[in-house]
Amino acid sequence: MRKFLSVTMFLLFGLLISIPGYLAGQDGMKQTSTGLKYQISKVSQDTSKPRTGDWITFNMRYTAKVHGKDTMLFDSKTGLKGEPVRIELPPSDFRGDLYEGIRMLSPGDSGMFAIDSDSLFLKTFRMPKRPEMIDSNTAICFYIHLIGADSRDKLEKMEGILLQKYLSDNQITTKPTASGIYIVKSVESEGMKIDTGYQVKLQFVVSLIDGKQIFSSLQRPEPIKIQYGQKFDTPGMQEAVGAMKKGEKAKIIVPSKMAFSEKGRGSLVPPFSTLIYDVEIVDVMSKADAEKEQAAEKQKIEEKNNAMKQDETIQLDKYLKEKNITVTEKVKGTGTQAEAGKTVKVHYTGTLLNGKKFDSSVDRGEPFEFSLGKGQVIQGWDEGIALMKVGGKATLIIPSKIGYGERDKGEIPPYSTMVFDVELIEVK
Repeated sequence: MRKFLSVTMFLLFGLLISIPGYLAGQDGMKQTSTGLKYQISKVSQDTSKPRTGDWITFNMRYTAKVHGKDTMLFDSKTGLKGEPVRIELPPSDFRGDLYEGIRMLSPGDSGMFAIDSDSLFLKTFRMPKRPEMIDSNTAICFYIHLIGADSRDKLEKMEGILLQKYLSDNQITTKPTASGIYIVKSVESEGMKIDTGYQVKLQFVVSLIDGKQIFSSLQRPEPIKIQYGQKFDTPGMQEAVGAMKKGEKAKIIVPSKMAFSEKGRGSLVPPFSTLIYDVEIVDVMSKADAEKEQAAEKQKIEEKNNAMKQDETIQLDKYLKEKNITVTEKVKGTGTQAEAGKTVKVHYTGTLLNGKKFDSSVDRGEPFEFSLGKGQVIQGWDEGIALMKVGGKATLIIPSKIGYGERDKGEIPPYSTMVFDVELIEVK
């Protein structure tokens, strides 16, 4: 909750909505012995209340005075993909805090709670001080509609009920392993067994027990490659992969105790969720063979890089000869000398040796400013600009070893010599 509130607060400070009179009516609110101001709209016949440690689901919005105006800071119906908030209810941070207010509600109830801004930011958000944009001596007004509250025992019991229903509906009679997972093979094979250190290529799709898909490796260009024995996904998935062979396919049913337990995983996996994996073992390779393959791939990459380096040298020599380049400074500057540590402002146009333009501050109509000699730009720029004075125009021909090297920068391929036409506009 603390993390959720602080993150949403900061995300939406840039999307503040002024709502005149939105905080009006606080004077008519009731107050607890702890100082919490509240107003509750009772609409539910349910009299149960959430307790610390329960998982609660609710819609929430909160407002404050920002520069004197009543302003909406967050609304779960328009943020967070419009989905309700679901969290584990933590203990109170201070007497009269929001969590105390939530514990006053029953599922179906709505409540308005005025929380002292300084206490909220310092004690709940753990910030060193209240943001300056929030007016002093004001309250953050939270509007909470509690949708549901589930205890740990209730969620755990419900998981068991849903699991048994899933097994029955899908006519699964396979017995669980000692850890409680189910491995239902649809394709069996006499392929290589999987052992510690082996390289495994696999495809898998993960869904919740209600069928909602949360991940699919099929959306990737290649199967996922893992080294068996190293931590991967959930303990249940790791156990199941070790029980399969190359070429096999299986449905793996993993209860939460072998998945993400009572905590779940963010908004994707609720607490106490059984996961359903559809798995195919595409390939299995022994540790020795995997090391040989890796060595061969590494050698192949090195050979390719060496070929690209040699080609760059050939193309650069050809470029210099064809352009008859002997001096790269076109106009000598007469102003301040560029020096390391100073801030410089330049206009530039960058091209590859084949003339293809990849960037230009001139086209954008805005010079580029940076601190010289501090590694904020490529090495070739730090070296080249340092030779110039204000007013100077030069062509910087920058080999990849002082440019981007083997990195692929999209329009700039690995091992590319770059040509920059630059003008030094200002040094300060």
